[in-house]
Amino acid sequence: MRDGFDRWIEATDIPRLAVDTSIEIRDRNGVLMRAFPVEQGLFRLGARVDQVDPQFLEMLIAYEDKRFYSHAGVDLLAGVRAVWQAVWHREVVSGGSTLTMQAARLLENSGTGDLKGKLRQMRLAWALERQLEKDEILSLYLTNAPYGGNIEGIRAATLTWFGKEPRRLTPAESAFLIALPQAPERRRPDRFPENASAAREHVLDRMIARGVLTAEASTPEPMPTQRRALPMLAPHLADRVIAAEDWGDGQRLTLDATLQDAVRELAAKALHGRDPSMSIAILVADHQTGEVLASLGSADYTAAQNDGFVDMTEAVRSPGSTLKPLVYGMGFDQGLIHPKTLIDDRPVAFGTYAPQNFDGRFRGQISVEDALKQSLNIPVVLLTEDIGPARLLAKMNAAGVRARLPSGQAGLAMALGGVGVTLHDLVGLYASLANEGRRVDLHHATQDTQENAQVISRSAAWHVSHILSNIPVPAGAARGKLAYKTGTSYGHRDAWAIGYDARHVVGVWMGRPDGTPVPGAFGGDLAAPVLFDVFGLIKPEIEAFPPPPPETLLLSHAALPKPLKVFRGRRAAFENTGGLELTFPPNGARLTAAEEGVTLKIRQGVPPFSVLANDRLVLSGQYARELHVPDLGAGASTLSVLDSQGQSDRVEIWVGGAQLH
Repeated sequence: MRDGFDRWIEATDIPRLAVDTSIEIRDRNGVLMRAFPVEQGLFRLGARVDQVDPQFLEMLIAYEDKRFYSHAGVDLLAGVRAVWQAVWHREVVSGGSTLTMQAARLLENSGTGDLKGKLRQMRLAWALERQLEKDEILSLYLTNAPYGGNIEGIRAATLTWFGKEPRRLTPAESAFLIALPQAPERRRPDRFPENASAAREHVLDRMIARGVLTAEASTPEPMPTQRRALPMLAPHLADRVIAAEDWGDGQRLTLDATLQDAVRELAAKALHGRDPSMSIAILVADHQTGEVLASLGSADYTAAQNDGFVDMTEAVRSPGSTLKPLVYGMGFDQGLIHPKTLIDDRPVAFGTYAPQNFDGRFRGQISVEDALKQSLNIPVVLLTEDIGPARLLAKMNAAGVRARLPSGQAGLAMALGGVGVTLHDLVGLYASLANEGRRVDLHHATQDTQENAQVISRSAAWHVSHILSNIPVPAGAARGKLAYKTGTSYGHRDAWAIGYDARHVVGVWMGRPDGTPVPGAFGGDLAAPVLFDVFGLIKPEIEAFPPPPPETLLLSHAALPKPLKVFRGRRAAFENTGGLELTFPPNGARLTAAEEGVTLKIRQGVPPFSVLANDRLVLSGQYARELHVPDLGAGASTLSVLDSQGQSDRVEIWVGGAQLH
């Protein structure tokens, strides 16, 4: 008879033991960031015995199946009693199900209301015990037990009702979680708090009676009154990871859940009180490893008014002035400029393209480092012309920037934002500047560290970082040597701030996802304060940059070689080459103050002419070669004339009685 029983058990049709569980996206420390539902919106998180509070397990076994570790799947004493009562009453009137039998029922999703179902559970329980260890059976129960609504498994339950993993539970929490699966809908505390409380107290009383708990240890606690949402951190990145099946071993990302949540809260504060159609995106990375530590595609994934579902870390936008550091870095490498080199900031036309500074002013001759710090447009376009737009595009590609060109061709406007890039790629570019010029490939899944090629030289990267770290910080921001650059795209559509210290790089974008303008939006006003606040979340102090590499040329302007003293460029746009000449007044002239102004005389050059007085445009579209400039006021003045071909000349004069110095 024993042989017949064994053959009967061995012939048992065992259902698939590996049930479908929610895909979990977890951070670098194993913290759950997001879980995706399985069939019909059900959240079923896998659970093992070693993931659960030992006291909960002790209470569960004492309450449900005190002989769990000694029986072979069925507790014969309790089972015989239950079967006899079912036969006599033609229905199940008492318990007797072991945890193994309950696991069997959950695997098959079968009921317990008839004798046939009970016998099937007993047979399957015996079969499971022959294939699995006790802890494996217990893990099946912990994964599949129902906890109300669309929640299955102890981990989903503790996250839903208590907002935490089940590693540490109080006796009251454990008692509630033991009672709930027996009647998961009738004992839900958000719907039937009295039932839930009574069931919990019943379990606690039983544990005290059996000596599992003391009366002092079972002090009642407030019952949860509503369900908590499962974690929803970095939802945009999680969507991309799942879509690409790119979650890697164990679905762990390089992100830090604590930092991610803090960045989300900061982003919500940054948008508070602003146009509800505005969005924000923030990316944080370790530029030494390339690991992404926080990725925020919008402040609220579910917000409809600002298209919160759109991942703005991957949206293609105009970068404004944020590509200027790369242009200057290339200029350093090609020997065209040095930070102390003087470069002209005066009106210039490149055919029909005539770039202007943001404020409409011109500063004349200015050092390269000041031109970058002040984010002037004309100097960087002049430099881009000498470097070549195609080379700039190639350098962006070498840095991992997937550039999108509106016209399909590289042009001078690229230096001022006339190209499409993503926040992700822009942060990667700045990571390269921070990492001694070496390319950094940002990644969100663990991978081996790779030795990447140089984007720009170490010395050029240091020069750029040194200049950017001396840009004045936003009002109210903590001071520190943070290298950063802001940008505002044409029409105020995008506000940017990208910055880095010796270890981390952060990018912030603000604007409207649909690309419509945000009047008055500037990167320096909107995004820069957020950038500094994010660094405040990462670390207490900004990490200082290392000293310059030994090959770095550290010289004053006076000590520079002659070719580096003044940048002329291939156009020589601002030097007199025998073409346009301002013949009167002569350079260094001292004129008597006169209310009627000063007369200028022009020789050669191609009209129309433009005239600047002290870097402000005072005349334009002039065809005459003798022009009248209104009252300049007393003191030193600089007069400049520019023709239609970009040729120019200038003089410095003094109006009044004192001598020009």
